[in-house]
Amino acid sequence: MTLELLDSLFLPGDPAKPNDDAFAHFARAAVVMDGATSLGDPLMPGKSDAAWIAHFGARRLMAHLQDGDAPADALTHALADAEKSFKALARRAPSERYEIPYAAMMLAVEKAGGIEALWFGDCACLLKRPGEMTALIGEALDKKQAERNRAARLASAKGVAPAASVNLAAFLPALRKARNRLNTQGGGWAFAPDPAAAPHVSRAAFAAPPGTLLLLASDGFLALVSDYNCHDAESLLAAAEAKGLAALGAELRAVEAGDPSGEKFPRFKTSDDATALLLRVG
Repeated sequence: MTLELLDSLFLPGDPAKPNDDAFAHFARAAVVMDGATSLGDPLMPGKSDAAWIAHFGARRLMAHLQDGDAPADALTHALADAEKSFKALARRAPSERYEIPYAAMMLAVEKAGGIEALWFGDCACLLKRPGEMTALIGEALDKKQAERNRAARLASAKGVAPAASVNLAAFLPALRKARNRLNTQGGGWAFAPDPAAAPHVSRAAFAAPPGTLLLLASDGFLALVSDYNCHDAESLLAAAEAKGLAALGAELRAVEAGDPSGEKFPRFKTSDDATALLLRVG
């Protein structure tokens, strides 16, 4: 059994800024990662700590899986790798948790004739077995609803449009407070330079006969379903197969261009990084 990559999309939210998403793939596994937007000055070399954790995590997960690690072991080892690299390269120790780089993740690995999925946060996997309806794996829809509600609430309290970039400073205290709770009991868990996150990853296993389609996506791409109501899971996967991911990326950006300040569709950025992988089980 192999995972054949049919198509990919790696679309920055702002072409002038680093893409904080990442993806990786080989014959047995694929991963999409979404670095959480930095809320302070970078601590790591490069322009974006969020991009660093996403790209580093994707590379190390694939490396450990190719070395023969089981999925959970690959995650544990990749988190330990991130911790070692962060401690070695960071300009200084973080003063608060919001300065630590975090990433959402969706990892799909071939295992015993099926698929094992491991995930953090709001990355998602759409899975369609031949002759069946599409299933959405992960908690992305619930998490995106909570984010929309928070964007609308903060914007209303401040009397500003949620996605107007000039308003980020108005939201920073609230965003940092929420980020400070990540990777703590009750605060949610993410991929980070923090091996303690490993036992808190969400996991599920699914039968995946030949011909099964998988669509791994960051929340920026999944907004076509969760935020903009352009598709449901079934039609999104069908469109990805029929039209290609680039066409869906154009559809996504057209919706956002029509609502640049987020007044119709509350969100913190006009356009988020959008990454997706379309795969077929062979």
